[in-house]
Amino acid sequence: MKQNKDLNKLSFKDLKNEVEILEKKKEKVSTKNVGVWKIGKNYFIRTVTMNLMGKLVNVTDKELVLEQASWIADTGRFSNFIKECKQNSSLEVEPYGDEQVIVSRGALIDATIWTHELLTTQK
Repeated sequence: MKQNKDLNKLSFKDLKNEVEILEKKKEKVSTKNVGVWKIGKNYFIRTVTMNLMGKLVNVTDKELVLEQASWIADTGRFSNFIKECKQNSSLEVEPYGDEQVIVSRGALIDATIWTHELLTTQK
């Protein structure tokens, strides 16, 4: 949808067309599998040196690419963090900002789909 369109001034037919355009774009962005990885899903990843979370947007032979990524310096009790996203006083979150983050697949220890809202605020 163009930014300059005033939705209040569009006819029902025009609004329907705009929704159809958005639906087609949504289909292109939907999740797809690359091996065990699911593009478009949020992940919590442990590497040999740090914990990261973010939305997976690309997978190459040697890297994962994340958006809305954060370094999770301390999770507190790990099980509680993964299952319930319990945010306690020891939880430390350092967001990367708007840039994509490239993670070497050779440094991965494990990863899990993150079923909670991404932590993108510094704590």
